[in-house]
Amino acid sequence: MISVDPIPALSDNYIWLITADNGHCAVVDPGEAAPVLAAISERGLTLDAILITHHHPDHQGGVDAILQTARVPVYGPASETIPHCTHALREGDAVTLDNLGLELSVLETPGHTAGHISYHGDGLLFAGDTLFAGGCGRLFEGTPEQMLKSLMKLGSLPPETAVYAGHEYTEANLRFAQQVEPDNPAVTERLEAVKALRARGEYTLPTTIEEELRSNPFMRSGVQDVKQSAEQRAGKPLTSPAEVFATVRAWKDAS
Repeated sequence: MISVDPIPALSDNYIWLITADNGHCAVVDPGEAAPVLAAISERGLTLDAILITHHHPDHQGGVDAILQTARVPVYGPASETIPHCTHALREGDAVTLDNLGLELSVLETPGHTAGHISYHGDGLLFAGDTLFAGGCGRLFEGTPEQMLKSLMKLGSLPPETAVYAGHEYTEANLRFAQQVEPDNPAVTERLEAVKALRARGEYTLPTTIEEELRSNPFMRSGVQDVKQSAEQRAGKPLTSPAEVFATVRAWKDAS
């Protein structure tokens, strides 16, 4: 059996700890080392691998210090510079973690960064900063077309897929989603549930692909209500889902 637990880090990052019943583990996107090393020590775990989704320091800044205590493989995107990367990955590659009994397929999901990748397998998706609960990453290096294509790729995964994103942005994302789709009951109900979770100091992740398709405006560029809101925001007709997505993304950036 595999369990996935969040390790809160920095201001709002999540480092994901993947653990097998036999005590072997892997970590995804360790932006800092101290909380990872503490979790491994407290639980008596053996680290087998580090998985990186993209090059931003808050997702790989802890790698060097972790490797001082455990010399393990570091997996990351082939088209980005990841310090200490031992396995450069592209679309269709797989990460096989024998001691965890887990194999993860690599999906190229550019948009937030040019070479961003995500890891998918065993009903799990480690989406980094491509897909958030209720949102998506800013377009620091990619285009709206790239990000929309990446989100649609993730949206085609099985609806029950558990999505582990890189940040705790859910409440703010859903408040924005409510501006885009004020009449979408899935957004309203989800926002109320998330507000209750946060009031109790609980995590809002993982989400699911199904949940995102119902209530995440960045996954819904082809939905008429989202299109109408985007056109009202833009003050002109929008002729493609990419234009709708770009308008909604710029709207969120300005909010």
